[in-house]
Amino acid sequence: MSARPAIVLIGFMGAGKTTGARMIAGALRARMVDTDKRIEKHVGMTIPQYFGRHGEGAFREVEERITLEVLDRADGDVVSLGGGTLQSAKVREALREHIVVLLSVSLATAWRRAKRSSRPLAKDRDAFDARYHDRQAVYEQVADVILPEVDRQLLRPAIPVIQSVKDAKGAQLLWAHTDSGGYPVWLRPGLLRDLPPWPLPDSSRRIAVTDRNVAEHHAGRVPGLAGLIEFPPGEAHKTLETCERVWGAMIEQGTTRSDHVVAIGGGVVGDLAGFVAATFQRGLPVVQVPTTLVAQVDSAYGGKTGVDLPAAKNYVGAYHQPAAVMVDPDALETLPPEELAAGYAEVVKTALIAGGALWEQVSSGDPVDPLTVMRCARTKLQVVADDERDGGRRQVLNLGHTIGHAIETVTDYRRYRHGEAVGLGLLAALRLSGQDALREQVAGLLQHAGLPTTMDGAIDVDEVHAATAKDKKRIGTAPVPFVVVREPGDVRFGQQLAAKDVRAAVVELAP
Repeated sequence: MSARPAIVLIGFMGAGKTTGARMIAGALRARMVDTDKRIEKHVGMTIPQYFGRHGEGAFREVEERITLEVLDRADGDVVSLGGGTLQSAKVREALREHIVVLLSVSLATAWRRAKRSSRPLAKDRDAFDARYHDRQAVYEQVADVILPEVDRQLLRPAIPVIQSVKDAKGAQLLWAHTDSGGYPVWLRPGLLRDLPPWPLPDSSRRIAVTDRNVAEHHAGRVPGLAGLIEFPPGEAHKTLETCERVWGAMIEQGTTRSDHVVAIGGGVVGDLAGFVAATFQRGLPVVQVPTTLVAQVDSAYGGKTGVDLPAAKNYVGAYHQPAAVMVDPDALETLPPEELAAGYAEVVKTALIAGGALWEQVSSGDPVDPLTVMRCARTKLQVVADDERDGGRRQVLNLGHTIGHAIETVTDYRRYRHGEAVGLGLLAALRLSGQDALREQVAGLLQHAGLPTTMDGAIDVDEVHAATAKDKKRIGTAPVPFVVVREPGDVRFGQQLAAKDVRAAVVELAP
């Protein structure tokens, strides 16, 4: 057995494993081992040549033997594995002793890179696509660390955190990359009982901001708190008035720029506490500790913070990326069924955006589990890595939110939970997408989860329609753009739709 665990890079064809391994090895001044190169040296020919002469079965036998030798002899090395190596159960078992890093790559990128190569398994597009989808679950199961699809050189800040994974007591690390910088997302059931390495030094005091309901269940589970600030629960309290009270409490507790905020709670707490951190003394770090489903699958990531105004939702805010996100799916056990159901709407939305394995899992009606949370988080993090500040693709995350936010606004943020309104907005968005069968399928999923599929009869349709025009995504004098769905995994943003069609979609939500 090796003296020190290796950092082993895995991923599909075209993920950039060799490039990533060189970068990490260079940063650590470690030896880099490419198992494909070792195999070619051993057999005395290129892999495509060996494939052609002896077939895939013979190649996999050689690949397994060489890989096991490399892993057994590794001593702090950085190792790049071939895309299909994890088909071997013996290799998967051997990887338990090492730090396994999955490099994400989209199917489109993988095919674009692989089709130009001599790879023997990149000749037929349909077979390539099927192989991609088949391998993803194995990659996710084995990975200790998952890195987004970005230029591998941009992931240098992740290297020290990757090295600490063995100290994280089994937590999976998702690295969040943005133009503003990167941060770790730690995920494991029971995480709050045994935290991974905290992202900020002990000299930085931890000032918790939470609501009164969450404080009762979870505030005491985060160790080392130097202060605790509570406010009333609910979207109706996500206001500048509440922020002012929290800022005042921070002053009373002697908070300085050397300290940081710990946001413990759901979407309201994360948004408000993040905004408080972004603005207090011109900016403190914030660590997000999401305790609701909507926060764990969506709102805790990406750095959008803010509060509501009476006229419109999330009209005042700032982009302020967290220093870390600590995700413990066990925290969801304290949620009432209504809150879990509300979070499920964001799960469905994210699955529609992601398509693939996540949509298959959600559309089958499977219950939400830690794998669901992880896949949703991966989707959100990749979208934000592509577009931090809503200049383009990040707008797909607004699927269902334009009409959902309008419903929340006209009901003074008191009639519906955020997820309940988003669920209604999803149904309207699918009607506007012309996806009638998909709308019925989603309505069934929402209804099964206990979510409403029609609005309260007292809600004025024209008020909701008018409120969509005030959505914060509107630019200049142009109508507010909508997000539409072509199919799961193919979601388009920036779509201008006729006012009569938007109103008709809202009318359909009325009982």
